[in-house]
Amino acid sequence: MYASIQDSYGERLMISAQQALQRLQEGNRRFVSGTGHGEELFDTNRRDQLVSGQEPFAIILGCSDSRVPAEIVFDQGLGDLFVIRVAGNIVAPSQVGSVEFAAEQFKTPLVVVMGHTHCGAIRATIDELHRPVGERSKNIQAIVDRIRPSIESLVSTPLWEDQEEFVKHATRANVRASVNQLRHGSALLEKLTEEQGLVITGAEYDIQSGEIDFFEC
Repeated sequence: MYASIQDSYGERLMISAQQALQRLQEGNRRFVSGTGHGEELFDTNRRDQLVSGQEPFAIILGCSDSRVPAEIVFDQGLGDLFVIRVAGNIVAPSQVGSVEFAAEQFKTPLVVVMGHTHCGAIRATIDELHRPVGERSKNIQAIVDRIRPSIESLVSTPLWEDQEEFVKHATRANVRASVNQLRHGSALLEKLTEEQGLVITGAEYDIQSGEIDFFEC
């Protein structure tokens, strides 16, 4: 799969999943160093160009946390990213459908599931592992219930004795579970992966440093 983007001269370019990943990595480096192009988010010419349609080069399934706005931490502009945000970056039917829509409709070649450090949804799930929370909203409980299976197996490991390390591993385990659900829980995404080279990968954003680490899932 190849996404279509517009270069600085207005020419259309086709980029692969690997090139899309590189653009995200370069953008994050700009964000971390404070040399980003934030003004692109307010470019009126770009708004006009997007009236007739969009061609995002990457799909980001991230957490709703206010400290992790995808367009900013990846230093991308209007129309560059198709962003889906939900607490705990979980995968439920609506998230799968949103990813399917963008991948099929726009031929977007890259999907990134991005967790982050100090995630409240992960903490809430760990609290649940310590002891059930009886009066939690059923809707919040639904989020915890989707995260819990991905980290429950870690309880029987030495990590449980070091809660700081446990949280780190739990965050990545949850990302891996979401990546696995997208890769194998959708016939459409499986087909796009096998036949057109769609890439689905995981990442973790560090709240303190601003750096994003992409990792194998």
